[in-house]
Amino acid sequence: MYLIHLFKITLCSFLLSLTSLNPNQSKAQEYPYKPIKLIIPFAPGGGNDAIGRLLAKNFSESLGQTVIVENRAGAGGRLGVESGVKSEPDGYTLTLISNSYAANPSLYVVNFDPVNDITAIGLIAKTPLLIAVRQDLPVSNIQELLQYIKNNPQKLSYASSGLGGISHLATELFLKVAGVEMIHIPYKGTSPAMTDIVGGVTDLFFSTSGAAIPYLKAKKIKVLAVTTAKRSSAEPDIPTVGESGLQNYDVTVWYGLIGPKNLPVTIQQRLNRELNNALKDPRTIALFKTTGDESAPGTSAEFKSIIQQEIAQWKRVVLASKIQVQ
Repeated sequence: MYLIHLFKITLCSFLLSLTSLNPNQSKAQEYPYKPIKLIIPFAPGGGNDAIGRLLAKNFSESLGQTVIVENRAGAGGRLGVESGVKSEPDGYTLTLISNSYAANPSLYVVNFDPVNDITAIGLIAKTPLLIAVRQDLPVSNIQELLQYIKNNPQKLSYASSGLGGISHLATELFLKVAGVEMIHIPYKGTSPAMTDIVGGVTDLFFSTSGAAIPYLKAKKIKVLAVTTAKRSSAEPDIPTVGESGLQNYDVTVWYGLIGPKNLPVTIQQRLNRELNNALKDPRTIALFKTTGDESAPGTSAEFKSIIQQEIAQWKRVVLASKIQVQ
């Protein structure tokens, strides 16, 4: 009996020591204890990718774990987003989203609820689109542009970076508010769309700041206004659409961070805090100065509200413009 009792004590002590050596078995283990995956639902090299990789570097340092970037491009961002949304709600798979996330439910069949099947973590950055026209178009402001369009019905074209993308939807909203029409020419990305504006093939393009500013400085295009309600800090001399005489128009390009639904509140709060700290980092500020983006720290609740508002806004635009995509 004594030997059996001694064996039980020894076995218990051994098992207890194994548990203490394996911290992953402890429910009380602090997040994060393993690498985190950040899904960017677009190809490398674009604005989403640059912001996502900078955020991954900041998070790796502040969280003390490697953040692995995974570019999962395809279907207008839907493939990568769906993969992230349907991952385990443990904080180890996060997804970077932008305006297309809010527009896609009105354009495609989306296999999840874009509001209730996610955990909003926080807004990262926001920026205007720049209303660019070919250099030799005989207009110098928004009012002259609108009058020129009216005087040349069905003769002017506008480029977009893709059917159903933010530049397409933002232009359609602009045309509806102004009460004019143009011919839409969709491209496969911002770069070829900008190339044809510079080359004079098309007349108008609502471009991201990072793509337009180098050509503006080289005097290869003209920029008439920014799409946001306030002027851009990167190009403060460019007026807003509202200042140019066209009211009730405001489009902001944004980037944000989400996780799957049922993400623990403590992890959501931790990630929001680290995100807001990253937006104050000098490296982040330096990058945003080159791209025309602005840091957008805030709460998770504020970001969720923006998503809801944008889903409703782009649904109205898609219906009013009768936009259909394959």
